[in-house]
Amino acid sequence: MQPFTTLTSTPAPLKVVNVDTDMIIPKQYLKTIKRTGLGTALFSEMRYKDDGSENPDFVLNQPAYRKAEILVAGDNFGCGSSREHAPWALLDFGIRCVISTSFADIFYNNCFKNGILPIKVTPEQLDALFDDAERGSNATLTIDLENQTIKGPDGGEIRFEIDPFRKHCLLNGLDDIGLTMEKAPKIDAYEEKLKQRAWA
Repeated sequence: MQPFTTLTSTPAPLKVVNVDTDMIIPKQYLKTIKRTGLGTALFSEMRYKDDGSENPDFVLNQPAYRKAEILVAGDNFGCGSSREHAPWALLDFGIRCVISTSFADIFYNNCFKNGILPIKVTPEQLDALFDDAERGSNATLTIDLENQTIKGPDGGEIRFEIDPFRKHCLLNGLDDIGLTMEKAPKIDAYEEKLKQRAWA
């Protein structure tokens, strides 16, 4: 998993509340168990018209936001079903950070497991971030995970809270497998001890 340290990007504003995982990645794309290739299907029902052409009104189709790595979203982001394909699709598109006032618990946990930083802010802070995001390519945000700050284009700063263990995992690029591998020497030593007991 790619470590998350600092990230500077134009933020894309998605002023929609209760964005559920079916909106993030519709069910017809859930047949795959690969984590790649889902970026083109991200928000597909909003991004594309019925004929398959792009909807120019959707934020990620607008020139300023096509390469956005930060998404500023409405309340209760990631609600609905628990599909892990939702963070897979966000990451494959290039989104490394989602900022909202609240997230569905399972989606929130799945973000950390896939190298995405979900940041919770107050409603007032979210409004300010939406104002920044709506300025398009003229404005960037810088996320500093070590110092737990969001720096705005005009020098303003927002501090955010994060669980220390989750912060450690993101900073070091540790998913569940990576965490297990960190303990490999202890696991090997324990297995060797069991082997010696069996032969005793």
